[in-house]
Amino acid sequence: MRKLSAALVAAALVIGTAGTAHAGEAGRQRCTTVADGTPLRDALAGLPDEEASGALLLVNDANGCRQGTAGVADVHSGRTVPIDGRFRIGSMTKTFTAVVALQLAAEGKLDLDQTVQHYLPDLLPAGTAPITVRQVLTYTSGINHVPVPNKQTEWFLAHRYDRWAKGSQIDTAEPLAFAPGTKQRYGNVDYIVAGLLIEKVTGRSWESQIQRRIVDRLGLRGTTAPGRDDEVRGPHAHGYEATDAGWVDVTRADTSLQWSAASIISTAPDLDRFLVALFSGHLVPEPQLSEMFTVPAGVKLYDGNDDPADDQDAVYSAGLTKLLDLPSLTVWGKSGDRPGYNNAMAATRDLSMRLVYSVNTLHMGGTDQPLRSQRIVGAVLQGR
Repeated sequence: MRKLSAALVAAALVIGTAGTAHAGEAGRQRCTTVADGTPLRDALAGLPDEEASGALLLVNDANGCRQGTAGVADVHSGRTVPIDGRFRIGSMTKTFTAVVALQLAAEGKLDLDQTVQHYLPDLLPAGTAPITVRQVLTYTSGINHVPVPNKQTEWFLAHRYDRWAKGSQIDTAEPLAFAPGTKQRYGNVDYIVAGLLIEKVTGRSWESQIQRRIVDRLGLRGTTAPGRDDEVRGPHAHGYEATDAGWVDVTRADTSLQWSAASIISTAPDLDRFLVALFSGHLVPEPQLSEMFTVPAGVKLYDGNDDPADDQDAVYSAGLTKLLDLPSLTVWGKSGDRPGYNNAMAATRDLSMRLVYSVNTLHMGGTDQPLRSQRIVGAVLQGR
């Protein structure tokens, strides 16, 4: 998980809940290019640099809709980053998967209180504690992921085209990390299980359900669940990794390891459209939508030790993250990254402030939010 800096939290305290534009009105506003001399333009300035090759952002708030790009999309041609460029959204995929699962729950095809073992009786070893669908969607299952250093440069470059069978990412040899429902541990494995559940109850591929239930329904022209395609199709900024030998293009990669947890490709305009439809209740009805804005009560983040002194409260719901929770401001959204791309989408519950950005980072992995991403978020939180 990429961590927000203390500076961004402080900035959030300044702006309160300014901006009350209705979601529908905001969605129809014509976007302008971020102006020179503004914090948003300053946040994009200086690219490429040692951290990133390029960036794009799309902001909707009380000041209207603004968009901007910086840096290079292709180091060889010098082509600039396109505002509608595709990028690998990484773990933002989980929000899409949660939407489909909750749609199925609303249709009575998937019971959130029923067990994984009921739907997928051969997935987990006999004797595994009962795990509910809701626990999978909120990362409280305790299921383990096969350990793979997929964000380490050497491993990625050697294995970027490896093909993983669906479900082979789940480590069934290890006992559960904790009793289901007692802790929260963020990772891909729960959303791999969610993908398997979707396929089981629909009899169709996860990719087809993302396409039919979200992409086609909302007319998302730049969004795909790529399946076996290792390319980023359409206009896009290439992703690079800085090595001793220079920048290595890491755009192409097989996504089967990440699959239903982190494989989707999208654009900033598409993700903004997705956020508006989701938060407005047009994709998931109540009461299922409430699952996306409800963090499990009384649950702490799993830290691998038994010392309660350093426990932190859970922050993840079904498909979303409570990114900021302050008296003056609550922001929900989801971050995601793949080699060459660090991204996020975020909004207030009333959609009066929305942000989508993608930064083409040059150093994969890590737990802290890139400085460039912090600058973008900080500029938005200042409300300018």
